[in-house]
Amino acid sequence: MVISPQLEKYSKQVAKKNKLTYPVLCDQGNNVGRSFGIAHTLPEDLAALYNKFGIDLVRFNGDERWELSMPARYIIDSGGTILEALVNPDYTQRPEPKDLPGLIKELTR
Repeated sequence: MVISPQLEKYSKQVAKKNKLTYPVLCDQGNNVGRSFGIAHTLPEDLAALYNKFGIDLVRFNGDERWELSMPARYIIDSGGTILEALVNPDYTQRPEPKDLPGLIKELTR
């Protein structure tokens, strides 16, 4: 599953556009991102640049925080233990969903 601070209507659009086959959950207010310590507020100059390119986080996320979470992947077992965590502050370096089956198999041996 994917967790996004975007409002549900925008997450659904992204899922449909990208033909995602897994659920996209809405973390309105970015509470999950904050609790995992991966949320960050964009500086004003970067927020202005986002606006210039039509990326309006206020509209997409439904709040005034201009906050995003770093791309991350957590593999959590049924008991709640984190088996693997991958977080990268570079938003262009995202975990690949196609790597998950092999990684899960390796971690649960």
